[in-house]
Amino acid sequence: MWLTGRLFDPERGFVRGRLRVEGQVILDRVEEDRAPGEDYILPGFTDLHFHGCAGADASDGTPEALARLADYQLSRGVTQICPAVMTLPRAGLSAACRAAAHHAAHAQARGAELVGLNLEGPFLAPEKRGAQRVDWLQRPDLGLLAELAAASGGLVKLVTVAPELEGALDFIRGARALCRVSVGHTAADYDTALAAFAVGAEQVTHLFNAMPPFHHRRPGVIGAVADSPGVACELIADGVHVHPAAVRAAFRLLGPERVILISDSMRAAGLGDGTYDLGGQAVTVENGRATGPDGALAGSCVDLMECLRRAVSFGVPLAHAVTAAAVNPARALGIYDRFGSLDRGRAANLAILDGDLTLKAVVFRGEVVHGAL
Repeated sequence: MWLTGRLFDPERGFVRGRLRVEGQVILDRVEEDRAPGEDYILPGFTDLHFHGCAGADASDGTPEALARLADYQLSRGVTQICPAVMTLPRAGLSAACRAAAHHAAHAQARGAELVGLNLEGPFLAPEKRGAQRVDWLQRPDLGLLAELAAASGGLVKLVTVAPELEGALDFIRGARALCRVSVGHTAADYDTALAAFAVGAEQVTHLFNAMPPFHHRRPGVIGAVADSPGVACELIADGVHVHPAAVRAAFRLLGPERVILISDSMRAAGLGDGTYDLGGQAVTVENGRATGPDGALAGSCVDLMECLRRAVSFGVPLAHAVTAAAVNPARALGIYDRFGSLDRGRAANLAILDGDLTLKAVVFRGEVVHGAL
């Protein structure tokens, strides 16, 4: 199968050409100035921080929930998923990890490929917990993390920690051998955040949200990130969690190579307004805005493809947004050798958009599984 149009290139943006797919891989890529077609041919996206969609949630801890997540995400051009588990009691966390291991063990599982699991809780600061239940928070516990990593069959790829908590820096030192560590849900000051990066934290959980704002005398986590070139930052571009001006500012401050677009979606994504459960709490969705019992924002209601479109509408160049949705999350999860690129030999997981950025087709493992070409 040959695809023609505007091919994504992380260095040059887009180049006209043809892409040859055979079996489950990209067999060839030919640049051709006169290649016909206006479609954008993109590597399939990787969402490394979303909780749920289509009425299901990773915290449900069931294979059925994960199958529903995977099906819906694939239909939206997200071909690799790393769902996030909320703060739960120990038994709930273990159940979610076991369900992920079960799902991954079944090669015939439908939907987007499960490439990891993200533990957003329970090692968070109570005052910056957001929609997480305060009574289920814990101090950083390396033994618990190792237990959960084993229960997941090695699928735990990310863990969030508030670095100001007692024992957090020692936790980060040990945790980096098990997974990637992200700083988040934190009241940490600038120096504490820098200390976390110095001992091994490499990412920040949803920049701007659940952390102190940037202040010219108290730069906090945001200022520490700006001074730490090796640290990547998640960013929710739904237009609710972060103002469009702040989305543009993040790309300018950090550069497109350090921004990871995420959806942070909850089970209402793909549905509509109503009342839903999120991490053991009732969440109300009105006009696409999800809030918990105390009024705190409680995840988004849109998928990563829609976040990309909104980021572009905010003024982010399309190529930069694609880098943040496809390339950077794959690199963060250590899967860029297989996913997130249109290079020869990469998996033939693709999202095809028309000139208006409407999703036209999804190619997964070399087959058109949604839409048409």
